[in-house]
Formats: sequence, structure tokens, C-alpha cells
Amino acid sequence: MKVLGIESSCDETGVAVYDTTAGLIADQLHSQIDLHAAYGGVVPELASRDHIRRLPMLVRQALAEAGCSFAELDAVAYTAGPGLAGALLVGASFAESLALSLAIPALPIHHLEGHLLSPLLATEPPMFPFVALLVSGGHTQLMAVTGVGQYALLGETVDDAAGEAFDKTAKLLGLGYPGGPQLARLAESGKSGRFKLPRPMLRSGDLDFSFSGLKTAVLNVVSSPGWLPTDAADLAADFQDAVVEVLCAKALRALSDTRLTQLVVAGGVGANRQLRSRLDTEVARRGWSVHYPEPALCTDNGAMIAFAGALRLMAGERQTGMQAVRVRPRWPLADLVAPERSAVT
Repeated sequence: MKVLGIESSCDETGVAVYDTTAGLIADQLHSQIDLHAAYGGVVPELASRDHIRRLPMLVRQALAEAGCSFAELDAVAYTAGPGLAGALLVGASFAESLALSLAIPALPIHHLEGHLLSPLLATEPPMFPFVALLVSGGHTQLMAVTGVGQYALLGETVDDAAGEAFDKTAKLLGLGYPGGPQLARLAESGKSGRFKLPRPMLRSGDLDFSFSGLKTAVLNVVSSPGWLPTDAADLAADFQDAVVEVLCAKALRALSDTRLTQLVVAGGVGANRQLRSRLDTEVARRGWSVHYPEPALCTDNGAMIAFAGALRLMAGERQTGMQAVRVRPRWPLADLVAPERSAVT
């Protein structure tokens, strides 16, 4: 079966085709970084309009790359949330209309489910069950995963997510958009240990996170009389150390508490090299394993949506006929359910 995946939750337009026999056979992505850079962040209206412009072209390119026609598609999967309402509506409207015209199922996919399942696309994928650490721009969560749609929330951020903290700290340091990756690159040239930054909720006794206090600590440093812009690399290194230490400690505790031995790390921050290096070391020391998506699949992309849709399709989920085009800009992953065999007409 061939599934077309459409991702349009924020500032990337992603389209991919996943074949349940051949694997990922097409993956097209357009980033809006240049579009939003002048504003220092994503402008929702501009994002929506750019999705409208790019989506038809990317669909044609993906099908050409896959060597298949519209008639050969078995389903269309699309991101239904969470994300920017207008951006989500672009992808949902396109996907539902296309599926109706082809008389095939349209499958609304949770954006974070796509991220969570993307490591299964790797050469050596994990097996269920596992603990998932989701670290993206707007979400930091630990989940116990026993199957597709079977996700139990273990802990989450009570304020800023790790990705948000990276972006906001980058702005405090005068870095451009997108701030998180630029801060991580700057940290590589810095020397850690100069600035005493907090490790919020490191010893809270639970699996929740908090990063707003860390961001405020950085603000206090850069607002102090002795601050020099030449210290930015060292401060970036100390900030990254603090985030990585907290993420690693909580992930390891989640594995211990659940008695699971596999950790999956997904989301944009999951591409952070220091985070991967530390997790590799700590997990191996305990005889466990850790799995990541390919670096290209850490960002938002259509491949993860096509793959999640294919898994749900193979599990029997069916939704045929035009559905009301609804999106969920706020959609807790814990509310998601396992695939059900259904035929809505």
C-alpha cells in the first residue's frame, strides 16, 4: 500500500510517499526559514499562504520521485494537530479533498505521533514497548509507548519546552532565526563552567520538566553590568549543558521506573549532538539502547506523517468519504487512541 503524507503544522511544507513494501520512496520538503527570518520568528499568516503556494507543487514532485500516479495511492495522511490553526487547515483541506476525489481514506495524524514513530524508519528500529523522549520547539514529554496509538504520559514540561528555551535564549544572545540550532553551534565553540545555571526540577522526584527558570537565569546574566558579548559562546555552552543534563536524567529515570530498556528520542532538539552523545554514553553504561530518527527526519517532515498513516492503515483504520475539515491546534498526545477498524462514509 502507498500512503501520501502531508505535513503543514508550522513553517515546513513536507510531502512524502511511504510504501508498506518498499519503504519510504519519496520525500519532499520546503522550509520557510528565509521567509520568517526577517521577523525573528514564525508569522502564522505568512506560513499559511506559503503552504498554499508550495503544497500542490511538492505533491507532484513527490509522486514523480516515487514513480507513481494519484491512482496508485491507497490513502492520504495529513497532520491534523497540534500546530498553527491556519497552517493545519491548508494541509487538511488539501488532503481531504484529494482523498475524496480518489475515493480513498484520509487519515488525520497527530504531529507528535509522527515524530514519536519516526525512529522506526531507521535501519535498526526499536521494537515496542519503549520510552519516548519528545523534544521539539513546543513540546517536551516522556511517554511509555506500547504500540501505535498506545501512549501513556509519564511527564511533561510545566512551562517552556526545551526547544522554546533554546530559541528564547538564542534571542537573548542576539542570534538569528531559527535560534535553537544557532545556539547549539555557538555552544560548541564555548567553554562550559563559567556560569552557574540552574537545573530546574532535576531532583523533583517526578518526570516533569521546567525550563523557564533556566531562560530567566540567562536573562539575569546578560543583563548584569559585567556582561560582555564575547562571553556568549561560554554562556551558550553552560545553557546547553543544563538542558542536556536535565533531559538525560529524566529520560534515564523513566526507563528505570518503567523497567523498559529502549529509549526513543525524537523532535527537533533530538538532533542536538551533545544530547545524543550523552544519552549514548549513559544508556550504554546501563546495558540499554537508544534510538533516534535520521537527522533529516528530526525536523518537521512529510515522511513521518506518511509512515504514521501507513501504520494506522495497516492496523485497520479507515475513514472514507469527505470529513468535516477539522484540525486541533492543541491536541494532547495522551488523548490519542489506537487505530480502529472503521468505515465512515
